[in-house]
Amino acid sequence: MKIVAICGAGIGSSGILKVNAERVLKKLDIEAEVTAVHLDSLEMARDAQVILTSAEFVEAIGKTFADIIVIENLFDTNELTQKLEASLGS
Repeated sequence: MKIVAICGAGIGSSGILKVNAERVLKKLDIEAEVTAVHLDSLEMARDAQVILTSAEFVEAIGKTFADIIVIENLFDTNELTQKLEASLGS
């Protein structure tokens, strides 16, 4: 499974989402490749099953087959856990 965290620069909020998603996925015992990218690298998200991002980037991501998960609080792993569980059906 491929999960991509997207932000404007690919090193700030997407990096935080990547690290937190890896922690949450480990707790949920789900294997996935998590990558942090910036908006100009959307090509890397083309084959992703899940995209993690904040609300401000959803429109820029545009049409995708991936499940876009909007995270309100980047530091809240409970929010991330709930949304990943809902998306991944675990």
